[in-house]
Amino acid sequence: MDLSLSQKQALVPTGCLRAALNHGNFVLVSRDEQHQPMGISVDLARAFAKAAGLDLDFVEYDRAADVSASADRGAWDICFLAVDPKRAETLDFTQPYIRIDGRYLAGPHCDLADADALVAAGAKVGSVEGSAYTLTLARQKGAEHLVPFPTLAESLAALDAGEVAAIAGIGEAMAHEAAKRPGSRVLSPPFMEIRQAMAMPQGRPEAARILKDWLAGAARSGLIGDILERHGVARSCALMPD
Repeated sequence: MDLSLSQKQALVPTGCLRAALNHGNFVLVSRDEQHQPMGISVDLARAFAKAAGLDLDFVEYDRAADVSASADRGAWDICFLAVDPKRAETLDFTQPYIRIDGRYLAGPHCDLADADALVAAGAKVGSVEGSAYTLTLARQKGAEHLVPFPTLAESLAALDAGEVAAIAGIGEAMAHEAAKRPGSRVLSPPFMEIRQAMAMPQGRPEAARILKDWLAGAARSGLIGDILERHGVARSCALMPD
């Protein structure tokens, strides 16, 4: 990209691109041996900053809810979150660039056959407050049986204690947790397709246009597919712009 000074100022009012990272989604963000952030979101932020000729800094959060709640505080310039109508009230989203399954992890004490049976039975399902899948499930059948917890660790503790029959989460994360819990299993089918996008706070139309154009070009060029494969995610999970 060849950006003018005014365009750069629209993107980075503080002079440095501040990218918010959500450590609640380990498919997109994790840490290396030096405890530094790494992952798909990190590589995308670096690629965008390089293309725009901007310095980059990371603003790190433990949960998606913390990222979206800070959208109007001027704490960051871009973020990486799942698209949701509630979040779109304060965030200007790009088109999604990756799809991730939302799935239920059933505890060993739950004998329901699949995700549909879980909902039909009215079983209690734990979830993480403010996550994209919680926002979605709260609008669907069975919402009255949803039990929100502040963190994934707390929802897993409730599952282990038998307080909920299952928990909702990102498919890969649920499979990871199932492997540590004999008798537990990830239910089919997925209850949703989580579409991850980049975003920035509402009210910055010029900056939002630049980000959307760049991400669309990154998808068409294969850059996003390359980044996904680098972090062990199938290239087929990448979404192409309309």
